[in-house]
Amino acid sequence: MLIGGVDEAGRGSILGPLVVAGVSVRQSRLTNLKEMGVRDSKLLTPKARARLVDEIKSVADHYHVHAIDTAEIDSSVLLKGLNRLEAKAMAHVITRIRADEVYVDCCDTNPGRYRDHIASHLEECPKIHSMHHADRINVAVSAASILAKVTRDSEIQKLKKKHRNIGSGYPSDEKTMLFIRNWVARKKCAPVFARKSWKPMRLLLEGLEQRARV
Repeated sequence: MLIGGVDEAGRGSILGPLVVAGVSVRQSRLTNLKEMGVRDSKLLTPKARARLVDEIKSVADHYHVHAIDTAEIDSSVLLKGLNRLEAKAMAHVITRIRADEVYVDCCDTNPGRYRDHIASHLEECPKIHSMHHADRINVAVSAASILAKVTRDSEIQKLKKKHRNIGSGYPSDEKTMLFIRNWVARKKCAPVFARKSWKPMRLLLEGLEQRARV
């Protein structure tokens, strides 16, 4: 029996992609993941996450990583459909990991509703457990969270090499917001890798438009 775990990284970021990852592991090998030290990616150092990626892949029967770019995120947010977009991405990943039973980290306030959104995108639907904080509770989801986080961090590193001081990419990071404010002031537009639908970016662009009218 294959047990699957699916999680995301970068949902709240204002820069870069939202990454959804999944792994499927034979039930008998779940203890192997625990023995490796697999746990919620947020509780691990970048070095530990990088070390664990190859180990997770060696134990997993299947794994898949799917990145959603900023344009697709913005389109969904404008329609108030970010949860649905993430559910669709999770369904895409679930199809590819071929698990018999899947645990997903739920971003919706209603886990049952989120499970149904995922199932609506699947022709053949395994048993889905939609749970809050699944990355802390279920080791397969923890493994998926590590794959998602490492992939997301790699994308941010690529942006840092090109644009330097972008910070973590999250709106709570003053370095990130300073980078964005300077970009908008200089270029009179948002970076293509920024989420224009996020409130801090909307406010900056609205201010730009108001100044242009004066």
